[in-house]
Amino acid sequence: MEAYKRWVRENKDYVHSLESLANGLTWLLPERFSESEIGPEAVTTVLGIITAINEHIIDTAPAQNITGSVEPYTFPYPLCLSALKDLETLVEVVAQHYYGDDKKWSFLAVTEGTKVLVRLSLFRKSGYKMLLHGGETSNDDTHSGQKGSKPDGHYGSSFLSNKNGPNPSNLEGRALSALSKFGDTARMVSDPAQFRRLQHQQAIMASSIPRAERPTLSTILSKRGLPGALFLIGEVLFICRPLIYVLCIRKCGIRSWTPWFLSLATECLSNAILSLVSTSATNRNEQKYHLSSLEKDEIKRRKLLFVLYLMRDPFFTKYTRQRLEGTEKVLEPIPVIGFLTAKLVELLIGAQTRYTYMSGS
Repeated sequence: MEAYKRWVRENKDYVHSLESLANGLTWLLPERFSESEIGPEAVTTVLGIITAINEHIIDTAPAQNITGSVEPYTFPYPLCLSALKDLETLVEVVAQHYYGDDKKWSFLAVTEGTKVLVRLSLFRKSGYKMLLHGGETSNDDTHSGQKGSKPDGHYGSSFLSNKNGPNPSNLEGRALSALSKFGDTARMVSDPAQFRRLQHQQAIMASSIPRAERPTLSTILSKRGLPGALFLIGEVLFICRPLIYVLCIRKCGIRSWTPWFLSLATECLSNAILSLVSTSATNRNEQKYHLSSLEKDEIKRRKLLFVLYLMRDPFFTKYTRQRLEGTEKVLEPIPVIGFLTAKLVELLIGAQTRYTYMSGS
């Protein structure tokens, strides 16, 4: 196993290329989106899990885990969530094949419930930081309040930091600032031997800094008051939205507008709350949530997820499908373009039949 880990880390670009090629070819497998697509979907699931494992191996390379102010997780949350997402599609296909369209929602509810529990646990373990890509991307921060990039190129979260970053008037603040600058300098060093020496010195410096305690629920509520409570509500709503959506479909049916509108309202409320608490404060004494670059990108990603509502029933059946088929008929006489358009429409209509492809969870 150690030999495989070493090979993946040394050939990560090659591994990424192979994974992209293999995942792309799965869309061309025979019987994709047919009633008996358990085999092709099983292949896709296995490839997805292998990809998640490889990403976990690369992300947990020893060079990236220099000791910092936050202890690493003992449980591989990102790997678990990635595997659950890949497995969920196979669960949906198998449940639909053996139990029918109506009863498959019970199995999906169990899967979504498991993902919600894992994400809520990760949310608590991370000190109530925003989950990136549903928790599949780590939002760990070794320099509280740092606005620049860390030595590995990631950006730190400033969830509970003030607008001036670490307090330069105390010893810990000066040490954190010095460590941040030292890491940026080390990243630009081109000599590998010198870079390794700098990493070793950085590890020694980091070990001498007291580990920052992760904020607890009571700490956030006492220090942040209403903005802190609103942030927690907004993030929990976003985490729970897929489960709410599936449970509502299980009760009302996929053709009902109630799940569609309830899910949309939940997502709108979550995004509105997060935008509000990160851009304003109720009074001058309260500190705003200053989002890192990665967290701002996550907000943008969540807003893009609203496009998926165009592909969900009943909106898709009543409106989107007609537009897609109309475009296909218009472009059909054009050589090559007509064929590619027909294939694209076929893939979109096929993917739309799968909840997991359009869930955004």
